[in-house]
Amino acid sequence: MRKLEHYLHGVNLGGWLSQNSDTSKEHYETFITEKDIAYIASLGLDHVRVPVDYVLLEEEDGTPKSEGYLYLDNCLRWCRTHGIRMILDLHKTFGYSFDPLDETDKTVFFYDTALQERFYTLWKILAARYGGEPELVAFELLNEIIEPEVAEAWNGIALHAIAEIRKFAPESWIIFGGVMYNNVLSVPMLAEVTDPKVAYTFHSYEPLIFTHQGAYWVKGMPSDFRISYPNTIENYREASKMLSQELAGAIFESELPEMGPDFFETLFRPALDIAEERDIPLYCGEYGVIDLADNDSKIRWATDICAVFDKYGIGRAYWNYKEKDYGIVDIPDESVQRELAAKL
Repeated sequence: MRKLEHYLHGVNLGGWLSQNSDTSKEHYETFITEKDIAYIASLGLDHVRVPVDYVLLEEEDGTPKSEGYLYLDNCLRWCRTHGIRMILDLHKTFGYSFDPLDETDKTVFFYDTALQERFYTLWKILAARYGGEPELVAFELLNEIIEPEVAEAWNGIALHAIAEIRKFAPESWIIFGGVMYNNVLSVPMLAEVTDPKVAYTFHSYEPLIFTHQGAYWVKGMPSDFRISYPNTIENYREASKMLSQELAGAIFESELPEMGPDFFETLFRPALDIAEERDIPLYCGEYGVIDLADNDSKIRWATDICAVFDKYGIGRAYWNYKEKDYGIVDIPDESVQRELAAKL
């Protein structure tokens, strides 16, 4: 299976230019600095995935915000200096947000041509600005499409966006994922492409009852719930009954083995098969364990899932570098930070 070369071992910079309650200049200038990029490079990682929301880059009427691009420019310069690469991930676009705490309609974007034109225009601006450095910057179209019903509509939008980007960035990698919050099971539903510089992406937080234990934003999750890794699949399934079927993820899929690398390999099998059939790289844009879990369990989980990533050459970016309830650098013991990073 082909690899997404140079984007194999990464980490997300969530909470900086996206999903941030603080939108002050001070936040943007201090949350991530060149020292952070230098530290990420020192961990042996080869790239950062940079989630960015449209509100940083354009006004509500679509007028570009030139100052917002300066933070992306800075990050790119730091990456160049420290020998790593960058994935520019449009996390939220005008008219669409995956955020479960944002109660806006999750389907209207996929049927509204005016909203889609805003999306294409933003991507043309981004491609024109950063498409000249394909050796340093890759583009991810949109984060986490939720509703399965929009799968075909999203495929059409994604293919159109790729064509528009190619007018300005003929050599850049372009990445796109599918529905059900970018679940790995949605990869076979993605449109087939002939472009050799396109990759499929998915997110993996399985078992969600473990990686999101105690998470305040997960409906049905008690704040004091804790569970270790590994555990039996039956225990994970029993605990997952408190969550909706959609949230529980793939833990209820039949014929899954007990926890370990085989569990993840079986879970990824449909995606692996379609990637092999279509000769297209796979990339896991998010995977991680909430800070409420114990550190030993975090490391064991990362060891198992990354063994499968390594076996099949799947690129990935851990969620998250800093804060957002998943931050590597928020682990008090730096030796544990580095032990975890070594698995990634």
